Amino acid sequence: MTASTEKLRESYNQQGFLSALPVLNETELREARDAFSKLEMEFGTKYTQYSLHNVHLQYPWVMNLTKHPRILQVITAVLGPDVILLDSRFICKYPTLVKPAEEEKIAQSNGHAEKDELPYVAWHQDMRYWGIAGGPVLSVWLALDDSLKENGALQVIPGSHCSGMLPHRQALRPGNMLSVNQEIPEELVQVEEALLCPLLAGQMSIHDGLLVHASDANTSQKRRCGFVIRYVPTCAYPIEDPDRPRKFHATKLVSGTDAFNHFSNKSI
Repeated sequence: MTASTEKLRESYNQQGFLSALPVLNETELREARDAFSKLEMEFGTKYTQYSLHNVHLQYPWVMNLTKHPRILQVITAVLGPDVILLDSRFICKYPTLVKPAEEEKIAQSNGHAEKDELPYVAWHQDMRYWGIAGGPVLSVWLALDDSLKENGALQVIPGSHCSGMLPHRQALRPGNMLSVNQEIPEELVQVEEALLCPLLAGQMSIHDGLLVHASDANTSQKRRCGFVIRYVPTCAYPIEDPDRPRKFHATKLVSGTDAFNHFSNKSI
């Protein structure tokens, strides 16, 4: 391991995340965006907002993203040489068209009237949903668009992954994009320590499955599209969760070897 990757791993272990890491060059980014545009035309934006789940099994260009050398270089520095792709999903927050007559209403309410009805992601920890033990879950956000404050960039609570699992409840505010509509009560989140993680298109952030994170609504006229990829070391294994049974039919070995065989459907 080089000194630079060792430094990345140390920072990740301390903070629970890394951000603004370069991945796609200009050509790769253009090709990925063009390919995603074809999916938008085929399925419509209502579907591509959140329903392109594990399509790495269908589209070679998506699978190639999950195995991109710059991504795997960082992932293996953190998780070790033997890594399984657990799951993937495209997530898009599309621009919100606000009628001129509504703009004054929104301004008078400091933006809350319309914002409270827009898609957002509540404060949560990924491990609450994954049913995984024996090893960490690491999530990648690979930005196909610039991800900035105004279009709902990732926010994290640095170091919060060291606090263990926090209680979650049903979200009180409508519009939560999490499929199980849960949130960590805000009184348990150190919101004053929240850090925005802006990304330029082609960059990625990564975070630990126990890191407390969220993202606000897209209040701009710019799409915010990213590719979320989950990785685990091969020593991790699925556990039975009667409240939310999960099957892992889309796993792929993307680095090293698997001496454990805890997941199905694996191959490099």
